[in-house]
Amino acid sequence: MIFFSRWLQAPLYIGLIVAQVIYVVVFMVELGHLGEEVLHGFTHPGPDGIVIEEAKIMLGVLGLIDVVMIANLLIMVIIGGYETFVSKIRIDGHPDQPEWLSHVNANVLKVKLAMAIVGISSIHLLKTFIEVGDLAARGSTSTEGQESITGDVYTWDGVLWQVVIHMVFIVSAIALAWIDRISQAAGHAVTPAASVAPLEPQPLVSVLPVPRPTGTAAIEAGAVGHLLQLGRLRDAGVVSAAEFELKKTELLARI
Repeated sequence: MIFFSRWLQAPLYIGLIVAQVIYVVVFMVELGHLGEEVLHGFTHPGPDGIVIEEAKIMLGVLGLIDVVMIANLLIMVIIGGYETFVSKIRIDGHPDQPEWLSHVNANVLKVKLAMAIVGISSIHLLKTFIEVGDLAARGSTSTEGQESITGDVYTWDGVLWQVVIHMVFIVSAIALAWIDRISQAAGHAVTPAASVAPLEPQPLVSVLPVPRPTGTAAIEAGAVGHLLQLGRLRDAGVVSAAEFELKKTELLARI
């Protein structure tokens, strides 16, 4: 009963799949807004021609990247969490199997989620930096808000807190990775003695000397060896062809 209670989490992952579908819709809406911004620049040219605000395009692209990274986070939670806490996903050998799924566990999943959150926070912080890039030029202080190019209101205190929160995310991710590395090192260091197979004694193999040929076989082997040596000397020019033939006749006569 307790073991089967893990299936109570299955509806939670189904809900995350629905959230994934919603983010697909959000992505298409954001992409449509970006297309409208570009189309507006073409249909309403200024005195100097077509005007497309680069900052707005960059913010739109960052918004799309933000949606994609959150969707990736959902995928990791759905697949990795289901694999870790609910049931095995039988896709061994499948060509589309994610590389990280083969060695996923609770610690690895936490580290990957932390890194994904750091990436999402980085995108949000970059968007904030772009939007408030001209606050200093406007003379903004920490107590009065200024409207950015997208219409949002920012203060220096708000930007500072975003930086602080982002640094907290980074420190948390580093701490999780460090803890995971320590646990892996401890797991490798502690090896049960029973898992180490004892060395079996290997039989001693006596090396017997190779018997040398005797009698007629020895004479033939010696004659062939001399002929080969004479042939090399003849090829090198040390022995003439006549001397080689004479010596060959003598050696063949001994066989």
